Amino acid sequence: METTLLNDSLRGLNLDKDEYIALMTKLIGDSRQVQNNARQGLVPKESVMVAHVMEILSPYKKENGGPLIIEEYVYVEDRPNLKISYPGTDPELCTGFIGSHLDVVPANPETWERDPFTLSFEDDNKLYGRGTTDCLGHVGMITLMFKALAERKPSLKRSVVALFIAAEEAGETGVGVDMVVKDGKVDELKNGTCFWIDSADSQPCMGTAGALEWHLKATGRLFHSGLPHRAINSFELASEALSIVQRRFYEDFPAHPKETPYNFSTPSTMKPTQVECAKGAFNQIPPWTTISGDIRLIPFYDVGHVVEVVNGYVREINDNIETVPTRGTCSKYVLEGGDVDVKRGTVEIEW
Repeated sequence: METTLLNDSLRGLNLDKDEYIALMTKLIGDSRQVQNNARQGLVPKESVMVAHVMEILSPYKKENGGPLIIEEYVYVEDRPNLKISYPGTDPELCTGFIGSHLDVVPANPETWERDPFTLSFEDDNKLYGRGTTDCLGHVGMITLMFKALAERKPSLKRSVVALFIAAEEAGETGVGVDMVVKDGKVDELKNGTCFWIDSADSQPCMGTAGALEWHLKATGRLFHSGLPHRAINSFELASEALSIVQRRFYEDFPAHPKETPYNFSTPSTMKPTQVECAKGAFNQIPPWTTISGDIRLIPFYDVGHVVEVVNGYVREINDNIETVPTRGTCSKYVLEGGDVDVKRGTVEIEW
């Protein structure tokens, strides 16, 4: 019965195509300012996106006589999270739209056929620009949904709540949704259906994998590359250790039978995406190397269990460092001699 009433209330709630394109033109036009990659020196100012959203929704705020409750949660200057609520008649019931984020992956204009920071709308009826699918297009859609709700003012039993989040792309903490949840600002979402509106494609997403970022650091012994038998090559140790960890991960967390009904494109995966080592000359064997990457975990495995198991792999590597494969007769991870300051290579993982 409630579903029928909801459908009746929302019938005729249409979004204007031209208004959407106008809003997206502004969002994509400023997407250069919300590129997120600290290693490239790119720190987003999500406040720029919030300003465009508020230009649309401010007239409908409760303070201005409208039905919308709009709140900003700022934990780092210029990096707000934005919560929008259309109150229902039952304060205990809620439908949530979360996950749409205000930052984007960096774009190199030289590798694009079009300017990524200018919205292009062409004959194929598609929009082009950085953030059209991940995730400013979702921000624009939800913004206009709330505008339509505020204008039509349907009587809903459930409140409708959206949260636009900061700091999604770089895995930062202390800025975005982690702080909003910690402060209890979206506790009402526990009382109803919640949709995560963030997909790097243009199709509806009914199941997605969670992301666990990791850093695998190998520590060895610095020495001249002309005398490799006096060194512990952290680069080689990191590579071999990761090979062991990946092999065991895929053995312990294979494709799950429940993936098929939900049309998952891939099973759980663990792979490297970046590498960094101690800076030095080409003729120096680096004393430390860090390989970073992620685990994309389907929701049929427990995150805490996976972390515990992978930590166990690393402990076993350290306990049995002599058995880790080496490369050539001079490659070794254990050294002897009274003049050797680092006698044993080690591996550690940070989440």
